[in-house]
Amino acid sequence: MKIKNKIATSKVQIDNKSVKVTEYSFSPGSETTFHKHEMDYIVVPINDGELQLVDKFGNNVKSRLKKGVSYFKKVGVEHNVINSGNKTLKFIEIEIKTRS
Repeated sequence: MKIKNKIATSKVQIDNKSVKVTEYSFSPGSETTFHKHEMDYIVVPINDGELQLVDKFGNNVKSRLKKGVSYFKKVGVEHNVINSGNKTLKFIEIEIKTRS
């Protein structure tokens, strides 16, 4: 799939000392750009969709998201996330802040 260089939109819903909750919306072909996750996080898909994940080595992995089926990842994930489907994809990302 050719990347159209559109950036996914995001809206922070909650940001406090415990969590950061962000809603992401990806039109077809849009991406996050390459980034590193500084916290453990949970993704909750709002609708079904297809993603292409590109890691720091250029490896590509296809992933299918299913509405309401969450997943968890540990701190340190580095990737670009691209909507490789043909419809807008939305999900909620919940970042878990470390308590000292």
